[in-house]
Amino acid sequence: MTPTSSSAAVLLDTTVIIDALRNRNQRRAWLEQLLHSGKLLATSVVSVAEVYGGLIPGEEAGTRAQLANLELVPVSPRIAEKAGLIKAALARQGRTHSITDMLIAATALEFGYPLATDNQKHFQIPGLVLLPLP
Repeated sequence: MTPTSSSAAVLLDTTVIIDALRNRNQRRAWLEQLLHSGKLLATSVVSVAEVYGGLIPGEEAGTRAQLANLELVPVSPRIAEKAGLIKAALARQGRTHSITDMLIAATALEFGYPLATDNQKHFQIPGLVLLPLP
C-alpha cells in the first residue's frame, strides 16, 4: 500500500469494523460520513484476521463485501519491528498489551493515520492519534 496523507485516511480497528458489520452503535452511518468527507477507510490485515476469527456462521459473504470497501494495509517488516518495540517499551512500564493490538497501532503510526477504536485503553501509545467515536 502506498501511504496516503494522514489527513485523508483513517485506520479502523477491529471493534469498529465489527460494529459496522453488525450495524451497532451507528457505525455504518458514521463511516459513510467519513467517506463523504473524503476520508479513505483503511484497516490492518491483522484486523481482517480478527474479524474472520469472530464471525458468526452466515456472516462470511457480508463480511467479504464490507472488507472489499476498505484499503487493506499489510504488515511490513518495519511495522512488525515497530510493534515489537512498542510492546517491549510498554512491558517495561508494567503495561501488558497483545501483539495484535501493537501491530494495529504500529500500522497507524507508520502511515500517520488516526486510529478509530472502541478500545482506547488498549491504544494509549505515545504519538498515536485516536479518532473520537460518536
